[in-house]
Amino acid sequence: MPVRIRDVAERAGVSVGTVSNVLNRPDEVSSESVERVTRAIKELGYIRNDAARKLRAGVSTTVGFVVLDGQNPFYNDVVRGAEDEATRHGIAILYGNTDEDVSRERMYLDLFQEQQVRGLLIAPYGDVTARLQRLRASGIAAVLVDRFSGDGRFSSVSVDSVAGGRLAVDHLIETGRRRIAFVGGPFDIRQVNDRLAGARAAAENAGAQVDLDVIATEAMTVDEGAAAGARLLARPRRDWPDALFAANDLLALGLLQALVVDGRASVPGDIAIIGFDDIPFAAAAAVPLSSIRQPSRMIGRTALRIVLEEADDPDSIPRQTVFPPELIVRASTAG
Repeated sequence: MPVRIRDVAERAGVSVGTVSNVLNRPDEVSSESVERVTRAIKELGYIRNDAARKLRAGVSTTVGFVVLDGQNPFYNDVVRGAEDEATRHGIAILYGNTDEDVSRERMYLDLFQEQQVRGLLIAPYGDVTARLQRLRASGIAAVLVDRFSGDGRFSSVSVDSVAGGRLAVDHLIETGRRRIAFVGGPFDIRQVNDRLAGARAAAENAGAQVDLDVIATEAMTVDEGAAAGARLLARPRRDWPDALFAANDLLALGLLQALVVDGRASVPGDIAIIGFDDIPFAAAAAVPLSSIRQPSRMIGRTALRIVLEEADDPDSIPRQTVFPPELIVRASTAG
C-alpha cells in the first residue's frame, strides 16, 4: 500500500494538518515539527502526489495531443518536443492517433473533454473549429499544430506549407526539371492543398516551359507512395515526369522504393524526387532524399507552451506562429 499523509502524521506524532503545512507552508510550522515530519517522510518513503493535489485544486496536470498520422516520424518528433516542454511544467501528455479518420478524431476529442485536460493540441484531419469552440466554452484551451488557423479563432503553430511547396518546385526547376508531378492526398488534409498551391505557384512563375501534373494518393504512407510509383511507371516512358514532389517524406520514400525496385529509371538521373518534413529516414534512404525541413520538435515545444499560457489566461488573444521551411538538398535531386 502507498504511504499516506496520515501515516506520516502518525509516525511524526503530529496532526495531518501539520504535515500538510510542512509540505506546503513550512514557514508557518515550528522548526521542531518540520524536523519530525521530514524524518518521518524519509523513514516511510512517502512520495508527495502532486497530481492528485492539483486535481483537488481544480487544475489538471495533463494535456491531450491528437495527431492525424501516428506512423509518421514527423509527428512523433513533434510529440517529443511537446513532451520535453511538458516535463519542465510537471505536465503529462495524453496521446491519440486518429489515423486520418474523422470518427476517431471525434472519439479522442470526446475522451479528452471528459478527462478535463488542461489543454488540447491537435493536428486535425477535418474541420474541427466548431468542436474546439465547444471545448473552449468548457474551459479547455486548444492549439492547432501543423495547421495554420486561417480565421484566427485559435492559436496555431505550423510551417508555411505554401512556401515549402514553392521552395521544393523552385529547386527542381533550378536543377533543370520541366515535367514535374506532385504526389499527395487525400486533399481533405489542409497541408496537402497548401503544398500543392505552392508547387503550382512556382510552376506558373516559371512559365509555359514547366508542366505540373498531380498524382493523387489515398493516404500519406510509404505503401501509397509505392503504389503511385507503380502507376507512374505503367505509363509509356515518354509520359514519365522528370521530377516528383511528394507531399511528405513517407510518400517520397515509397516512390523511391518503386523506382529502385523497377530499375528502369535512375534517381535522380531520369527522375528526381523531393519530399517534405525531413524525417530521420530521409537521409538514410538508398538514395538520400532531398526534403523540405520542418522544425518538428520546436513546433511541439512552442505549441505546448502556448496552450499552457492560454489555459492560465483564457482571455489571451490567439496567435499564429509560422516557422519558415528549409530546403535540404541530397542525392535524390542533386545526384
